Amino acid sequence: MTRLILNLTKSIDENAAVYFEKAKKIKRKIEGAEKALKENLKNLQELEAKKEKIILEKSKQDELKERKHEWYEKFRWFISSEGFLVIGGRDATSNEIVIKKHTEPDDLVFHTDMAGSPFFVVKNEGKQIGEKTKEEVADATCTFSKAWKLGLQTSSVFYVNPEQVSKKTKAGEYMGKGAFMIYGKTNYINNKINLAVGITKARQIMSGPIDSVKANCEKYVILEQGNEKTSAVAKHIQHKIGGTIDEIIRALPSGGCRVKK
Repeated sequence: MTRLILNLTKSIDENAAVYFEKAKKIKRKIEGAEKALKENLKNLQELEAKKEKIILEKSKQDELKERKHEWYEKFRWFISSEGFLVIGGRDATSNEIVIKKHTEPDDLVFHTDMAGSPFFVVKNEGKQIGEKTKEEVADATCTFSKAWKLGLQTSSVFYVNPEQVSKKTKAGEYMGKGAFMIYGKTNYINNKINLAVGITKARQIMSGPIDSVKANCEKYVILEQGNEKTSAVAKHIQHKIGGTIDEIIRALPSGGCRVKK
């Protein structure tokens, strides 16, 4: 039971006024406490949501880290829309490895006339390499060449048989790491800048021509030349398709890019 203490030196109205002021202060404290409680509950809910998101993302990252990586993932690679494995060099060292260790007699080798560009190889796998695959590999060779960084939309791309690619030079000449001499007839092929990045059912990050990515990936984004920060582009792509930031960055061309809207 609430006890009221009256001041006998004050009138009833004055005593009532004192308790009225006390009541108003108590009400304000209650309202403040209720507001603080609501804010704390809201903050707690937001923290719980963030915690769940972090746990989910970590679970996905762990899943990707634990998956088996195929041998060709150390290079540039994609699966053509016709199902052929295509691998390409990232630099002079990997160009050397692709040609010397992973090119067989029935494969096709693609390159450009532009110095410092990658070699791309279509793995034959006992099947006739189709024109669609050749077009896609030509586009990839152009896209990952210096043409991308220079803002060009096409380049001089050709393909040859593996036996036409050699380290053999004329007397007094020397071929540096990643460079090769091309002998015999070269088959030039139309090409264009053409790139998408997607994630396969096996959770691999694949970058290549749009049609090849569409045919092999569950989610994908189309890229175009640009000067946005690589890390920012990679985060945007991760938000769209998933995967790890490191793998996405490795899939991007050098020279800057942006997601096509």
